[in-house]
Amino acid sequence: MSTKIAVAGGTGLVGRLVVDEVRRAGATPVVIARSAGVDLVSGEGLAPALDGVGAVIDVSNVDTLSAKRSIAFFEAATGNLLAAEAAAGVRHHVALSIVGSDRVDLPYYLGKRRQEDLVAAGPVPWTVLRATQFHEFAGQLIDRSPRPLALALRMRCQPVAAREVAVELVAAAVDRPAGLLPDLAGPRPEAMDAMVRRVLAARGGGRLVVRAPMVGRAGRQTKAGGLLPGAGATLGTETFDDWLARA
Repeated sequence: MSTKIAVAGGTGLVGRLVVDEVRRAGATPVVIARSAGVDLVSGEGLAPALDGVGAVIDVSNVDTLSAKRSIAFFEAATGNLLAAEAAAGVRHHVALSIVGSDRVDLPYYLGKRRQEDLVAAGPVPWTVLRATQFHEFAGQLIDRSPRPLALALRMRCQPVAAREVAVELVAAAVDRPAGLLPDLAGPRPEAMDAMVRRVLAARGGGRLVVRAPMVGRAGRQTKAGGLLPGAGATLGTETFDDWLARA
């Protein structure tokens, strides 16, 4: 396999870690991002970016709560990426997905579900890794909440360290295509509202925590354990508290 590994979304939270891990693995990363002159949605710049690339790791993302926008993004980005990979002779496509995307009908997850379908039916041999929420998610909820509030979703999850996700993605990329891998999760379940409170305490910020239940069908699916890893999952080692102490 070529020693060039392209990282779609290589400037994001996970993407930067994946790029670093590609280097540690002795390969050359190729960043696919708008800031690098490549647009996944339009396909502009993809062909030259994939020249000589042996594997692609797709951690691209869209920040939306709209199912329509999520599906549209992943249809365009994944379709363009797979077509360009096939034309360039890329031999392995690795996609990061989310634990529960196949059984929890959150709007964003519907886009991830569509992405998985396209990858599985696409022209490039593939691997999909579903990971749970990252440790950073609690802080992202706080940052997106209007001051002086802090939204704390009442849900059970099993958060994982983003850097452990990056390690698994690169290990998958340098291996043979394996289809759907076992779920990747952190070492233990957590309550998201408690995670939000611990982040706030660590930040020392004065915000009013608003515990918000997840409602509707997605809420029922989540309450039934839809965001927790399945049997045979791979478990990371860094707990949320370990991460918080290091962050």
